[in-house]
Amino acid sequence: MNKRILVIGSMNMDMTVKLRALPKVGETVLAQEILYNLGGKGANQACAAARLGGNVKMLGCVGDDDFGKKQLAALKQLGVDVSEIRIVTGVSTGTAVVCVEESGSNCIMVEQGANFKCDETYMREVGETILESDFLLVQMEIPQESLFWAIRYAHAEGKCVVLNPAPAPETMPDDIYANIDYLIPNEIELLKLTGQELKAMNGQMGWEEIGKGAREILSQGVRTVIVTLGENGCGVFQKGWEEYYNGVAVDTVDTTGAGDCFAGAFVAGLAQGMTEAEAVQFALYASALSVTRQGAQASLPEKWEVERELQELKRMQA
Repeated sequence: MNKRILVIGSMNMDMTVKLRALPKVGETVLAQEILYNLGGKGANQACAAARLGGNVKMLGCVGDDDFGKKQLAALKQLGVDVSEIRIVTGVSTGTAVVCVEESGSNCIMVEQGANFKCDETYMREVGETILESDFLLVQMEIPQESLFWAIRYAHAEGKCVVLNPAPAPETMPDDIYANIDYLIPNEIELLKLTGQELKAMNGQMGWEEIGKGAREILSQGVRTVIVTLGENGCGVFQKGWEEYYNGVAVDTVDTTGAGDCFAGAFVAGLAQGMTEAEAVQFALYASALSVTRQGAQASLPEKWEVERELQELKRMQA
């Protein structure tokens, strides 16, 4: 069994700037290295799901420039169906500047470019593609009106809808949570979505705050909330039930794309018949492997690598 995954989202060229430490406001620092890597949350998640065995198609927009051509070629090489991606003339492909400090932590600035052209008209034109899918995986780097249209349409047609709310908006439409099967935020995105961003800014992101935020979103209709916690693993919340999964200890090089890897791996696991618990473990190990390497798409692991690590875990637990 390998159900069909449709990813709708952004495609960017990432300019990764390596620094000793992220600069403070008003501070000038010298970069250690600048690298160009393919990225964009949508493309990252599509690549992750495909590399991990998923049957993936992607929708989105790129410009008619070299960056767009490189993105399409990379997706095709991994087996992602790009036949309905829109190529927008006269517009540049989206670009992201990723600043990575020596600890592996990062901050990201995005110029939308062609991603902004992924509008509701385009969504309606490719509605048949949504009908042909089993899973819809989306993020929030494309216009919200088209994103929310796709979520509502897919849910109404009985598809499994997975939203990674990144970057997290200030507000969400009142009805949208009831159209989502799995919401996968990190802890900062969760607290922003639930009005606790001041606590996030002050580093007050304990299990109590995370649980409160997850339960608030569950009360609005989401079936399952999975909060990713970086090296600390993740928490899975459903009504009347919650569970914490430990993180995987690794030597971190670059955390860029780790959340995207988790989301893509989780959906790929479900699409290949894994239980929710198995898909969570699969995603944790995939994202842990990704942070041991540089870049977003370049860091994504192969399925056999993740399976090898999971087999070792089972051997140790036996």
